[in-house]
Amino acid sequence: MFDPVIAPSGTLLGLLQRGRGDGTLHALTAPRAEALAAVSYTHRQRHDWQVENRSLYYARLYLDLNGELDEIEAHLFDVEDTLDTEESRTGLALAVLGHLASYGRRDALELLRRYAASGSNWAWALDELALRDDDAGLRALAAPVLARFATDPEGEAELAAVVRDAFEPRPWRLWADDPRESVATRVRAAQEAGSFDRWQRQMRPSGPRPGWSVQAVFEWAQQGMERGAALHVPAARCLTAVAGPEDRPEILRAAEDGTDGARCTALRYLADSDDPAALELIEVAVVTGSAVVVDAAVDAFERMRSIAAVDRARGWARRPDPLGGAAARMLACLGGSKDSELVLAALREAVRGEGPDAPTLWTLVDGTGRLGITCAAPVLRHVYRETASSHLRGRAARALAATDPSFATGFAVECLWDCEETTREIAARHAETGDTRVVERLRRLAADPAEEAEVQTAVRSRIGPDAAAM
Repeated sequence: MFDPVIAPSGTLLGLLQRGRGDGTLHALTAPRAEALAAVSYTHRQRHDWQVENRSLYYARLYLDLNGELDEIEAHLFDVEDTLDTEESRTGLALAVLGHLASYGRRDALELLRRYAASGSNWAWALDELALRDDDAGLRALAAPVLARFATDPEGEAELAAVVRDAFEPRPWRLWADDPRESVATRVRAAQEAGSFDRWQRQMRPSGPRPGWSVQAVFEWAQQGMERGAALHVPAARCLTAVAGPEDRPEILRAAEDGTDGARCTALRYLADSDDPAALELIEVAVVTGSAVVVDAAVDAFERMRSIAAVDRARGWARRPDPLGGAAARMLACLGGSKDSELVLAALREAVRGEGPDAPTLWTLVDGTGRLGITCAAPVLRHVYRETASSHLRGRAARALAATDPSFATGFAVECLWDCEETTREIAARHAETGDTRVVERLRRLAADPAEEAEVQTAVRSRIGPDAAAM
């Protein structure tokens, strides 16, 4: 698995890797060669490749710097492409090319076509082209794409699965009507096989059936545990359907000392149904259970929304264990102003003990903003600057908008250039328009067809005919 190395936050590369607005602002004032070298490296790097939106951010930088695509081309067609076929290695580079193609960069479109014809992550490239290329360009790719699949039964089955699961169906629909009979016949057969396979899977459901007993559900959950599949969540939903009042003693016993699968299932079921014994059993499970049981118990508790659970969270929030962390997060979501001290203490401890990328910070940062804890602003600013996660940075920005009076003239300005559209939306609503950079950026975002609708709506609220004069 490709593991990115994130540079320090005070460097140009570190800013760009994080997708911070300051990265763009610094790149545009740095020597062009230095800026392009940093931008060219970033197409390989992001904290969470599956959810973070860096592609438009980097594409805009390439446009502003009039950057060449040599480094992206070298990365895509490196020999490593045949050794490491994970989407995480090339997905960001392909998405950047897709945006550049949308902006009219012909070299990006040609590079996507070449990679779709010969690269290992060809399906991603084809999806980018499905949104941007013309019919002639897509038709030219039919032969090289189909050549990837053998014509024996195994190859045809692989082709059918790819057609069935295609994210963008346009190329396959186009090829199904291709004037070349060899192309059209094969694609149509794959489409039919994929549809038949989907129907068969729907007709062969696996798992619990009506009439199962509570014990059968527990056994099913344990079998999944032994296979490495966590089934306690769907198993708990099954208990809701099959368990009656007479089964409660059996469920309580399973939550206290059953197998790991049964115990996780029972704890989840009891928490979701607000059973009076749930809180005590969750506390016991955290002390006596295996790691998987502890995780399930903490997760079950954190889902609870009862007054009793929130009251118990106030007593548990200072515990130095996973249950204490869950209690603090519950207070961040459901607590009142009297819980601000506990939430702030948990926020500070998480940053001090686990650093600015601790998973628990997502909820604690949100809660700090929800509760309006103004004295948390210094910690939130630290998280904003240092985290490698653009999503967490966006949450910190939202919390700062609610707690830091300097946000509108400070971080909100650079957030207009942030990689995440939700963060740009926050900035569009809060950035002080006395700064000429803000006015110019708002107008550019309003005119950019690639910008998200939510951001443009926020921009129009500031510069539209009904907005206050700038």
